[in-house]
Amino acid sequence: MQSSKFKITITGGAGFIGSNLCEYFLEKGHEIVCLDNFATGHRHNIEHLLPNNNFTLIEGDIRNYTDCQKAVIGADYVLHQAALGSVPRSIADPITSNDVNVSGFLNMLSASKEAGVKRFIYAASSSTYGDSESLPKVEEVIGKPLSPYAITKYVNELYADIFSKTYGIETIGLRYFNVFGRKQDPNGAYAAVIPKFVMQFMKHESPVINGDGNYSRDFTYIDNVIQMNELAMTSQKTEAVNTVFNTAYGDRTTLNDLIQYLQKSLATFDPKIAEVKIIYGPNRAGDIPHSLASIDKAKEILGYNPKFSLQQGLNEAVKWYWENLK
Repeated sequence: MQSSKFKITITGGAGFIGSNLCEYFLEKGHEIVCLDNFATGHRHNIEHLLPNNNFTLIEGDIRNYTDCQKAVIGADYVLHQAALGSVPRSIADPITSNDVNVSGFLNMLSASKEAGVKRFIYAASSSTYGDSESLPKVEEVIGKPLSPYAITKYVNELYADIFSKTYGIETIGLRYFNVFGRKQDPNGAYAAVIPKFVMQFMKHESPVINGDGNYSRDFTYIDNVIQMNELAMTSQKTEAVNTVFNTAYGDRTTLNDLIQYLQKSLATFDPKIAEVKIIYGPNRAGDIPHSLASIDKAKEILGYNPKFSLQQGLNEAVKWYWENLK
């Protein structure tokens, strides 16, 4: 990282990925503005940052243009993480998902352009690959979206591209594949699979796998995602901007293997967890069977070098959950 200090606006900064980014860049000495409405983020994720003079919390909503304008005043970079995640949530309520993920995104992009922000880096999604069956997923080959959520994330990429070409603002989309790690919320109807399974195991409850457990995902530890955001921010290469990059580890794991790793890792803390039975349920609407990223483009252009494999990341995550949520 360059020694220069920047002002960085992080939307959704009280969420899982956002709060980790806030913490990381604050430790690097940058000035951080966190914009969050606490719809899915949590105050406890950023409470310890509040006394820091370089940290500002704006409690606001990306659907409110004035809040967006306020958040980007004097910002060098925007790391846009705010969104309503979850395929099932978007199927249950497509209108709210669209309001937040499309209108909110456009508000932030427009406010950033007006404020003269140097670069707008945003959380894109592997859901954009839709019904494309080719593996590994390569940035330039996508299919048709399979959910309202996937549509919203693809629209983000289209808007970013147009703003880059029309107004000259630098944009970079990071297509996140199944991110996991510390601070990921295990509670709620739309909790991600890893923290949900961890909490169930810790309570000696049987986790439910959707389908037969042979669906596979490219599970990606949070520190790899932080690395990608930093590289996207600081890259001086012209081919790095106005494009998208897969943000993943570049390996795939079935849900059956995942749950075995988790059970084994947690059993080192509590041997009874090894005896918990796994339950199988129906497949989930809008789910793609397999997901695996090619990370060649990120390696070649950004110099990306993910440090955490799935098992290394799981060991870190499990330790964090055990210490913080038990």
